[in-house]
Amino acid sequence: MTQNSQVDPRQREFLLPTRIVWQTTGDAAPLESSFLLTSDTGQAPLESHPYCTIPRTDQRSSLLLDFGQELNGGVQIVVGPASRSVVEVRIRFGESVSEAMGEPNGDHANHDLVFPLVPLGTQEVGNTGFRFVRLDFPADTLLHLVAVRAVSLQRPLEHLGTFECSDTRLNEIWQTGARTVHLCMQEYVWDGIKRDRLVWIGDLHPETMVIASVFGGHPIVPATLDYQRERSPLPEWMNGISSYSLWWLLIQRDWYRYQGDLSYLQEQQVYLTGLLALIDSKVDAAGQEHLDGMRFLEWPTSGDPAAIDAGLQALVVLALQAGAELCSVLSDPAASALALSAAQRAAGFGRPASSSKQANALMAMAGMAEANAVNRDILAQDPYRGLSTFYGYYVLQARALAGDYAGCLDLLRTYWGGMLDMGATTFWEGFEVDWMENSARIDELVPPGQRDIHADFGGYCYEGLRHSLCHGWAAGPTAWLMEHVLGIAPASPGFATVTVTPHLAGLTYARGTFPTPHGIIQVSHEIGADGKVKTDLELPDGVRLVKS
Repeated sequence: MTQNSQVDPRQREFLLPTRIVWQTTGDAAPLESSFLLTSDTGQAPLESHPYCTIPRTDQRSSLLLDFGQELNGGVQIVVGPASRSVVEVRIRFGESVSEAMGEPNGDHANHDLVFPLVPLGTQEVGNTGFRFVRLDFPADTLLHLVAVRAVSLQRPLEHLGTFECSDTRLNEIWQTGARTVHLCMQEYVWDGIKRDRLVWIGDLHPETMVIASVFGGHPIVPATLDYQRERSPLPEWMNGISSYSLWWLLIQRDWYRYQGDLSYLQEQQVYLTGLLALIDSKVDAAGQEHLDGMRFLEWPTSGDPAAIDAGLQALVVLALQAGAELCSVLSDPAASALALSAAQRAAGFGRPASSSKQANALMAMAGMAEANAVNRDILAQDPYRGLSTFYGYYVLQARALAGDYAGCLDLLRTYWGGMLDMGATTFWEGFEVDWMENSARIDELVPPGQRDIHADFGGYCYEGLRHSLCHGWAAGPTAWLMEHVLGIAPASPGFATVTVTPHLAGLTYARGTFPTPHGIIQVSHEIGADGKVKTDLELPDGVRLVKS
C-alpha cells in the first residue's frame, strides 16, 4: 500500500438476480434468460459454455432483472464470444420496476447509461442505489451473456443490537430500518444511496440513533459529524440550514449519552461553545428565535410558515438544553449557564398555534406543550396522514411521552408497514398512505389503469423518479422500538447505568440485545399468566440497572 492510498472499508459481494421481471426479443424466440439466475461466474470462458444468447434480429432485445433487495453498487456483465468486437448496451438502474423501465433521473449518480461490452470480457458499471437493472441490446447483434451479477458495496457489519417480538410486521419494520441505515453507511453516513449520497446533518439524527442501537459506537458517526463541522466554519450554518446546526448539537448530546466518549466530546468544545453563542445571539430578550439561513424543518412543512416558526422555536430550546448539558460535562459553567438561560427564554415565548404534527411533536418534546393534549388533539387525529418519514420518528417520540404506546405501534404497522406492502425492502424519502390506493407495487410492471407509486407521486425535492427509496432519515422506528418496546435507555453517559422500562402495548413478548461500550445487554420481556410483564435481564460488567 502506497503512502497516499486508502483502504475501502466496504465489502464487495456478488449477487445473482432472483427473477426475470420482463423480456422482449421482438419476433424472435424468447431468451433462455433463466440461465442468468444460476450463473455465478465472473470469468469469461474460452471453452464451450452455456449462454443466455441475445439473438441477431431486426429489433432490440431487452431484459429486466430483479436482484431481490435494495443494493448500493453496480452490475457485472460477463460476455462470451460475440459477432463483433464491441456491443453498445443501454443499462438502466432502478429502485423500482418503473424507474428501470422509464427514464431514471441522473442526479448524484448515473442510473441510465450506454456501456460498451466486449467479447470474452468481464465489465463492471454503475455506482448507485438500485434493485432492478434493465439491459437493452441493439438490433442486428449476436451476444452471449455468461452472467449478470450485482456488485454490492457495503460495510461488513453485524447487528449487535437485535429485536424480536410477537408481531412479525413490527419485526420486519425493525429489520428494514436497520438495513436502510446500514446501506447509507458508505464513506460517511449518507442520506440515501441513490440520491443525494451526501452528508446532511439534520437527516443524520435518526440514523445516529439507529446506528447506536444496532451497530454500537461505530466510528463512522464521529467521522461524519467532524466532516461537516470542518466544512461549516462559524458563523455559517451546517449545510446552509440553521436547524441542521441545531441537530448537530442534539446528535452530539445523544452520541455522548450512548457512548460516553469524553475525549471525543472535548474535541468539539471550541466549536460547540461558539455555536451556542451564535444561537444565543439569534434569541431576543423576549425569547423569540430569529434564525437566518434557510429556515427549514423538513419538506412536507416547507410551505407552512406557522409550522416552521413553531418547530424552529422548539428546536432552539432542545438544542440549547442539549448544549447546556454538554457544557456542564465539559466543565464550562459559564457556557452552560448562557445556553440554559437562552433555552429558558425561548421556551417561554409563545408562537401562534400550528396544526402541524411535526411542529407540535417538537414542542411536546421541548416541554413547550403538554404531551397528552398534543397527542389527543393533534397527533392521534387522523393519525396516518400529515406525516413524513423523517419527522415521523419525532411524532412517535411525542406520542410515547403521552404514554400512547398502542397508538405508536398502530402507526408503525400502518404507515411504515404501508411501504412494505408496496414492495419496499428499505424505507423511503417520502410516503403518504393515500398513495397506496389503486397503485402497483414497486416490484411490479404497472398494469393499465393502476397508478405508479414511484413515478406518479412525491413532491418538493423528491418528485417522481427522483424520489429516493432508500433514505436513512426514515429508519427511526428501529431505534424507537429499542428504546420504548425493549425499553432500554442510558441513565448515565456510556451506559454506566441503564433504565429498562418496556411497553409491550398488546404484544405477548419482546426480546433482544443492545450494544453498549461495556458489552451487550440481553433482555427478554414476556406477559405472564397474571397479565404482568416478566423481564429477564443480563447486563455486562460495568453496567448497573437503576430503574426497571
